Amino acid sequence: MLVVAAAIVVVLAGVQATAWLIGPVFMALVVVIAVAPVQTRLRRRGWPGWATGLVVLVLVYAILLGLALGIVVSIARLATELPAYAAEAQGLVESATGRLAAWGIGPEQLRQAAGSLDLGRVTGVLSALLSSVAGLATNFVFLLALLLFLSVEAGGAGDRLALIARDRPAITDALGQFAWGTRQYLIVTTVFGLIVAVLDTVALALLGIPLAVTWGLLAFITNYIPNIGFVVGVVPPALLGLLTGGPSLMLIVILVYCVLNFVIQSIVQPRFIGDAVGLSVTVTFVALVFWAWLLGPLGAILAIPLTLLAKSVLVDVDPQARWADALLRASATEPAPAAARPSAPPAPDSPPRDDGTAP
Repeated sequence: MLVVAAAIVVVLAGVQATAWLIGPVFMALVVVIAVAPVQTRLRRRGWPGWATGLVVLVLVYAILLGLALGIVVSIARLATELPAYAAEAQGLVESATGRLAAWGIGPEQLRQAAGSLDLGRVTGVLSALLSSVAGLATNFVFLLALLLFLSVEAGGAGDRLALIARDRPAITDALGQFAWGTRQYLIVTTVFGLIVAVLDTVALALLGIPLAVTWGLLAFITNYIPNIGFVVGVVPPALLGLLTGGPSLMLIVILVYCVLNFVIQSIVQPRFIGDAVGLSVTVTFVALVFWAWLLGPLGAILAIPLTLLAKSVLVDVDPQARWADALLRASATEPAPAAARPSAPPAPDSPPRDDGTAP
């Protein structure tokens, strides 16, 4: 047991050290898996391989660039909007200072509290943040190159899996279930993301929050972070609510997000995700924390697909480990048989398995 625990620690340390590589590679894989059915349908209609590969490449680039553009636009709009409320911000600071003075906290105490702050730690946090932002452009270019190569080779994935099925049919079935579960998760998350985005946009527009459409787009993007994505999406509109209408409007915005986003994203949506991918709500939350710690922000977005891949490799391929599936599933009911889920077809003239049955 000690040797196994030590090996797990070493593996996790290695994964964390190479998070810059594993995160973009898996992100590219998930995007290609999401659009793979389009290529399959086009090939069934007689499209040539180069044309289907080009369509997949355009789709994956459009998805990735759309998400990146949404994040950049949200940050840029917030940065351009905040300076217009400089006077309101100064007024809030003066009001807060006056209230603190009424409670016996004067300017001298405030200066002492400010002086007790460890500026070295603040500088370190800012330096790490700037380093992450600087490395984002490099990772994005690397991700675009990965998407290019994966899109070109996606057409032969079925043949490769068919070759694997000759000797290791359990691996092929597990990978097929992983791809199927990933698509189901993306479909459910996208649908609920659109619902949340529309509701948030309408609510923010009614409350008079500037850039309501932009924050609705941000809510859609952060919906891909399981359970707690709405916490990230509420910060900009709550800040603008504080500057435009004071603390009361900020509290209203937070309350609206808690009612809409928390109920939908943290209570309703995880149950649908659990039914779609076969993971319980507790497992999805623990997976979010684990993968975010291991791979960073990209791990939080890819927490569910990463967990599905780990489950396929460690549990589904080993008949002796199937007992763990009962602990991971959303319910105690028997999972659907593998035959009911899409998987790669076996190669023609495949030899019989060791048990004498046809593959």
